Amino acid sequence: MKEGKSFQSSPKAVLQKMRGRKWEGKNLLDILEQKQLIDDEKRRLIEKEAQKTDLPLEQIIRDLDLVPEKSLVQAVGEFLGVEFVDLESRPISPQILKLIPQEVAVSYRMVAFERGEDNIVKVAMADPADFKALEALEFATGRQGFSTTIYITNRASLDFAFRQYEKSLKEEVTKALEEVVEKKHEEKKVLEEREKEIIKLVEAAPISKIVQGIIKHAVEARASDIHIEPEDKMVRVRYRVDGVMRTALSLPSKIREGIVSRVKVLANLKIDETRIPQDGRIRLEFGDRPVDFRISTLPTVNGEKVVMRILETGARMFSLEELGLTGLRLKHIKEEIIKAHGLLLVTGPTGSGKSTTLYSILGILNQEDVNIVTLEDPVEYFIPGIAQAQVHPEVGLTFASGLRSILRQDPDIIMVGEIRDQETAEMAIHASLTGHVVLSTLHTNSAVGAVPRLIDMGIQPFLISAATNIIVAQRLVRKLCPECKEKVEANEEIRKIILKEWEAIPDFEKEGLNINKDKIIIYQGKGCKHCDNEGYKGRIGIFETIPLTPDLQELILSKPSENQIEELVVKKGLINMKQDGILKVLRGETSLEEVFRATNI
Repeated sequence: MKEGKSFQSSPKAVLQKMRGRKWEGKNLLDILEQKQLIDDEKRRLIEKEAQKTDLPLEQIIRDLDLVPEKSLVQAVGEFLGVEFVDLESRPISPQILKLIPQEVAVSYRMVAFERGEDNIVKVAMADPADFKALEALEFATGRQGFSTTIYITNRASLDFAFRQYEKSLKEEVTKALEEVVEKKHEEKKVLEEREKEIIKLVEAAPISKIVQGIIKHAVEARASDIHIEPEDKMVRVRYRVDGVMRTALSLPSKIREGIVSRVKVLANLKIDETRIPQDGRIRLEFGDRPVDFRISTLPTVNGEKVVMRILETGARMFSLEELGLTGLRLKHIKEEIIKAHGLLLVTGPTGSGKSTTLYSILGILNQEDVNIVTLEDPVEYFIPGIAQAQVHPEVGLTFASGLRSILRQDPDIIMVGEIRDQETAEMAIHASLTGHVVLSTLHTNSAVGAVPRLIDMGIQPFLISAATNIIVAQRLVRKLCPECKEKVEANEEIRKIILKEWEAIPDFEKEGLNINKDKIIIYQGKGCKHCDNEGYKGRIGIFETIPLTPDLQELILSKPSENQIEELVVKKGLINMKQDGILKVLRGETSLEEVFRATNI
């Protein structure tokens, strides 16, 4: 066989050969039989399928998966008189790759891989009989003054070659960045010297050490927030740990301005502006662990209050099971998030863990072949591979306007931090009905309350019914410290409360739990050094989920009340947050007091 093939014959003629017509006394099936890639039985099967369709024989063989892909491509090349080339692990010069633009190469499955004598460029194609690909090749190379020799190659070879386009692009970008850095070297040097000078002055001040100590202790205590609160005669510092506020220390009021100013310097806020709220971010290193802090200042009658939300950038993504999802609730969410479109709503008050749940779901959905875009207020955790945007109402970037822009970004999955108004709700519904997966949150007390809330916003019931896949409600409860928790017998009052809920829970949710109704055993934390004598360490979610099944969709059309929805949910054997909490109490994960606090019993 001669090297390559200068493609002179008509593409239509070659396509006819590919459809099984004779060529030089052989067709593709004869070649496959000669190479012992198919037997009589497989040939009859292929011919039978060929009678049913007008597809090329090659495509039929691929669909039936009867011949290894590389062997099939080699046989097709022999049939067409086009030499096969293996490009796997073969580096290609960036200059040769550029002869065919990346978008053309990927679209038409072809790549230039070598320049031969007489300025002839060798081009590998997935299908040398693709008329449109040949036209695109002629257009891409026609003005560059070289002719081409066509080869055939397999998918793996092309994929390897396409990855080299990305490598070439990275090298170009890196080179460009190096040039920019070189041009601005002097400017960068001046900025670095200035920064060193500022740091030296700030670190010399005792105030900086106080602030450093407050932040360090908060991180070590696993706090989620630091509150620096001015009072009449002192400054109170409190931490929120596992959802509960604790006073950490009190400082003299005379250093209040110094502490606030130090935090503002770190967050790059205006030190001399004390009349309006300000927001900023800080990133600090603790050992080898980066931690982000979201800063908010608020003027009060005693001076500015500072709240620092602690966001661990290196924190791992929690699995759904680690969040506390079990039983039917876990099954519901896993089933719904793999759907191609629809709305998933997570409801609950501020601080109930809604964002963490959405981030965990995004972690599952975050694959290379999907485009995920989020719109948040603010962005709390940065996730590699996801485009995350933050709303800025002061410049007109709201959830509604941002969502409208996101829809022009070709997203597969959209996460909207919160549905606050009719316009945002309508945009989220529209997106979910037009082929997108939409994740968002809503402030309601329960999952059943989400539907009336959306209707109150002005959303038509038939749109809610058609667009929504599942509604999730959740709260956070503190976990009992595993080091010091102990079994205790529930008193009569608690026993009656537990039994009442126990009887309403379906049997399949009680798997692994057996209780003595006369003597119910629960757990409590004594307090130890591992939990700072609190008896609790960490938090876990309690959940309720309502997938929108056909009967519920039909009910929604009648604008039902919360009670009507709840009646149907109970009939379907779904449990509420309180019952999920009771199951976690009996398993020793949390206390009944925590469940009472979270569900407002």
